[in-house]
Amino acid sequence: MNILLWTLSLLLGAVLLAALARRIKVPSPSLLALGGVLVALIPDGPRISLEPDLALALFVAPVLMDAAFDNSLRDLRENWIPVISLVFMAVAVTTAAVALVARWLVPAMPWPVAIALGAAVAPPDAAAATAVLKEVRLPHRLVTILEDESLLNDASALLVYRLAVGAAIAHTGNAIEVTSTLAFILVGSVAAGALFAFAYGNIVNRFSDVPSSIVMQFIGAFGIWILADQLELSGVLVVVTAAVILSRRSAIRMPAAVRVPSYAVWDLAVFVLNALAFILAGLQIGPIMDRLAHAQHVHYGIFATAILVTVILARTAWVMTYNLSLRLARRVFGPRGPRALSPPPFKNGVLVSWCGMRGIVTLAAALALPDGTGGGPAFPYRDLIVLTAFAVVLGTLVVQGLTLRTLVMTLGLEDDSPVDSEIRAGRVQIFKAALESLDNRNNAGLDNIETDAASAFRRELEEALTRIDGSAGRSEREHQAEVALRANARTAARERLNALRSAGAIGEAAYQELEKELDLIELDADVRSRW
Repeated sequence: MNILLWTLSLLLGAVLLAALARRIKVPSPSLLALGGVLVALIPDGPRISLEPDLALALFVAPVLMDAAFDNSLRDLRENWIPVISLVFMAVAVTTAAVALVARWLVPAMPWPVAIALGAAVAPPDAAAATAVLKEVRLPHRLVTILEDESLLNDASALLVYRLAVGAAIAHTGNAIEVTSTLAFILVGSVAAGALFAFAYGNIVNRFSDVPSSIVMQFIGAFGIWILADQLELSGVLVVVTAAVILSRRSAIRMPAAVRVPSYAVWDLAVFVLNALAFILAGLQIGPIMDRLAHAQHVHYGIFATAILVTVILARTAWVMTYNLSLRLARRVFGPRGPRALSPPPFKNGVLVSWCGMRGIVTLAAALALPDGTGGGPAFPYRDLIVLTAFAVVLGTLVVQGLTLRTLVMTLGLEDDSPVDSEIRAGRVQIFKAALESLDNRNNAGLDNIETDAASAFRRELEEALTRIDGSAGRSEREHQAEVALRANARTAARERLNALRSAGAIGEAAYQELEKELDLIELDADVRSRW
């Protein structure tokens, strides 16, 4: 009962912190990280231990699945050069810089341990940046580059992390073995992810029951990570590959009645996992600090601060070097070349440099280090790495996260997003396709006679096209009047429905069905209000 009480209290605290973050317009992970510190400082706070092998599977697998499912392959193809530079080079530069600083501060630390620390703190978590980027209109290309980086840099960093951890524990591995192992992991992970997507996708799409379908989705997310771990492949690459393929295959096969609640449940799961990751990491800090003498507190604090500064400076140095290289290449070769090689404005580079907040992957990687409780050897300097990882996450979220919105406003970046125009063009094509289907019913074996129902449906689609084409010429006053008219009608309908139930004219089963119909009408009205 005590654990249940603490769990509910922590979730309530996470909800309140997230609400506060939205109100003061700061990234919610920043406040969640601060909340984790406060929980760790409570004298009689809970002492919850997490099995190291469980950390990555529990916190990273579903978060990656959710992010990869929404990834745009078109945007990735258009921006693959800057994305690759961040995914590989920025991670490599950060890992190397952190390893060098760690060895300089702690000469006795083995190189594999220092590299494991660097790989753990190397991948930025764009969840905090996205929380701000959604509130401030930014250039579309900048947003897509940051989102694609956050999806793929976890794979590169965790591959290095895994090899370094194995070398630190087994004290083996040379350049040839590492290269061959890395090649096998890359090819095998992509192949396994694709195979899983085609096989498991056919199974999940057979479930029309909403709860069963959602449960199967989570079983797939965790199951594929566990399978990749058993096959000694990259769980990140397997999950990302499977999610990208599944998102394309399930778009038509999955009914809306399953898709809409599925998205809501996944949003809830990602929020809870992010909140618990910060809080559980904070709970690990208390026992670590209890085992250290006061002199070690100072030493660990200096070490963590130095790594935090190194992480920020390493990303900034690489981004600025990359931008400078593009400018030099443009001067040498002229303006000809792919769009991905066009040098970005200086202020864009500044923002990308500052969007380096660390998050759930860094915390999960640190917590996943063996602690020796399972009978195997404990990872060298584990307490120092866990404490440093949490300090880097907390420091970047506070220093960079809380100042990101101010930086965006200061730089004065303007929105050039093509999304709105693409949405309008897509709506026109959608309704034209629906109208064309009415003219081609005989090809589908349907009666081609123009019935009253078909005529009414045709008029409905034509009116929708007219609204889309004419919405650009409507005044804001006319638009708001239509929105208010629809809202008043829905309110009157709900009040009458509640009155019918209160008077006993309809039972609970009928009430719930009618309420569901009104909910669908309200969702449809939300879409119409954007036309």
